[in-house]
Amino acid sequence: MGTNVYERDWDALLILDACRVDALEAVADEFDFIDDVDSIWSRGSTSQEWMAQTFTREWRDAIADTIYLVGNGFAKQTFEEGGRPILDFNPLSFPAFDVVDAADFKLLKGVWGTGHDDRLGNVPPRYITDRAIELGRDETSERLIVHYNQPHAPYLANAVATDSAPSSFESDPFPPLRRGELSREKAWAMYLDNLRLVLNDVELLLENLDAERVVITADHGEAFGEWGQYGHPNASPLPAVRKVPWVETTASDARTHTPAEEDNETSTDIEDHLADLGYL
Repeated sequence: MGTNVYERDWDALLILDACRVDALEAVADEFDFIDDVDSIWSRGSTSQEWMAQTFTREWRDAIADTIYLVGNGFAKQTFEEGGRPILDFNPLSFPAFDVVDAADFKLLKGVWGTGHDDRLGNVPPRYITDRAIELGRDETSERLIVHYNQPHAPYLANAVATDSAPSSFESDPFPPLRRGELSREKAWAMYLDNLRLVLNDVELLLENLDAERVVITADHGEAFGEWGQYGHPNASPLPAVRKVPWVETTASDARTHTPAEEDNETSTDIEDHLADLGYL
């Protein structure tokens, strides 16, 4: 079920984690590089399910010439540790996995450890943009995938703007939303601001990367109470979760930005990273 991104033509694929189609449509007019917002059905309703259903041995030749830059720690569990999504409780799931290993990529560069900001509770988009610009200028490959962690919670826009830590609602919005302590309107507004935050960095990346065919899409969407679902449960068939945007654009390196140097001195534990994202 769903479209594998390798079935489509692209040189650079920009993944916005947990981005809904209607959310991107809502802010599209604010960004010149977004013309038409098309959509596809995702291969999964969680990041790990999408990874396990996308990077399969059927596409091993294409993957061998793919650089995958990813801030989501499920890449480590999936490609380095052999972890798989738990989906067999759902008859609509795909329990047979044939996933490649980390060594099957031309380069799998995970920054969930070095890029995780403990105060913000996630890898901020600028860290990933800087690494993507470096890879685009220093490496050669047929395909580049840049997997941002936003607009997935925690919602960082206000914290980044004020140089502070996210509030409890911004860090983990869905439990209070489910209990009625946070309105859907407020949660949606914070989600859209988090989307704007990452799209500002997408705009910067497009000015500092050479790629004729660029696609902006998502691994999965996000539920805000539709049919009683919140977030993105495993093996969800809900359209708000499984339908994702597909935007085609282009990129040209005008060298308007010099990336900050990568800090390899510190690293966040994978369990702490996933816990900050609400998974543990």
